[in-house]
Amino acid sequence: MTFQPSDKQIQTAYDLAQERYAAFGVDVMVALETLKTVPISLHCWQGDDVSGFEDPDRGLSGGIMATGNYPGKARNIDELRSDLDKAYSLIPGGHRLALHGSYLDADRRIPRDEILPAHFESWVDWAKANDHGLDFNQTFFSHELADDGFTLAHADAGIRQFWIDHAIACRDIGAYFGAELGEACITNLWIPDGFKDSPADRLAPRQRLLESLDAIFAKEIDPALNLDAVECKLFGLGSESYVVGSHEFYLGYAVSRQKLLCLDAGHFHPTETIADKLSSVLLYLPEILLHVSRGVRWDSDHVVTLTDDLQAIMQEIVRCDGLERVHIGLDFFDASINRIGAWAIGTRNACRGLLMALLEPRELLREYESAGDYTGRLALLEELKGLPFGAVWDYYCAAQAVPVGMAFMDEIREYERAVLSQRT
Repeated sequence: MTFQPSDKQIQTAYDLAQERYAAFGVDVMVALETLKTVPISLHCWQGDDVSGFEDPDRGLSGGIMATGNYPGKARNIDELRSDLDKAYSLIPGGHRLALHGSYLDADRRIPRDEILPAHFESWVDWAKANDHGLDFNQTFFSHELADDGFTLAHADAGIRQFWIDHAIACRDIGAYFGAELGEACITNLWIPDGFKDSPADRLAPRQRLLESLDAIFAKEIDPALNLDAVECKLFGLGSESYVVGSHEFYLGYAVSRQKLLCLDAGHFHPTETIADKLSSVLLYLPEILLHVSRGVRWDSDHVVTLTDDLQAIMQEIVRCDGLERVHIGLDFFDASINRIGAWAIGTRNACRGLLMALLEPRELLREYESAGDYTGRLALLEELKGLPFGAVWDYYCAAQAVPVGMAFMDEIREYERAVLSQRT
């Protein structure tokens, strides 16, 4: 059994932490109350290695790869929901779920351009029963009409139309989620289109993508029900030299059409962080979608850890008063470790990074900066790194009735013994 501090130990450490933060003008309780209101959108595809339930035996294609073969992956919707329920029980706060179009609930294969809200009714029932919001993603990969690496920018008009119709159907499903659950669904569009080697014509595919997107978004949908996001990428598997939907392309599209821009932390240069982009993009767009991930040398979608990059992202959201305008979702799929552990570790880290940002003495930092006291600003930023943030996090977990510290791993190991090990 993992050591679990007593309630008295947690309270004593928290009281001391409150005093330390108060000395810098930070109200810890305000930070915790704010944290409770910020949902993280967990991604369904961590639980089954992006297989989906359309045709789980087909295999992945279209620039998607999950590495590893850890036992116990979810094989059907019931198992995936059971695993999600376990993961949510280990994460403080109330959170959402991001679904992909290939995770429909149907007794036969439904062509992707014919999927309907009815194919996701059971997901809505589950979300209502567990008080989860739902987000959605079109699925432009692992399909015979995407195997050559092109979808919405395809040179074949018939193939383009198939994918346009799929995207339109997904927007309708997103609106259905919003109507049923009483809060807007974010429907995110990412395509794998690109070339492995350098193309002779970079413009024509982007012209086709532009036309496809305009056709997809031609129908107005109440933003109270559905919000549309477009996701950029620098390169991918099979599109190492050229991606049609680059950052510049989608930034221009999102600003000109007032769509949400989805920034994925793993979709840029390995040494590039998305944190600095947030304040710039928020000047031109009302809202942003984040896919918080961790690329290692390439867009490898590793489990989110409490890195400097993660802290910088969360700091920037809070510092530019973006909590109401920046939607935080996760995007990683690690098949080399316990999948529920991946969800729990990654989401808890996202929450921890956000709490650290909320505990900053923002007014004091701005005072130093406005006065030109950059030495004081640097000293304070460094001093904050040693403050007892962990004691505040432990208190928050205890107050939310989730395991404190490493104790969540005891529950994961027991679930693995009782449930996951029975799957063959």
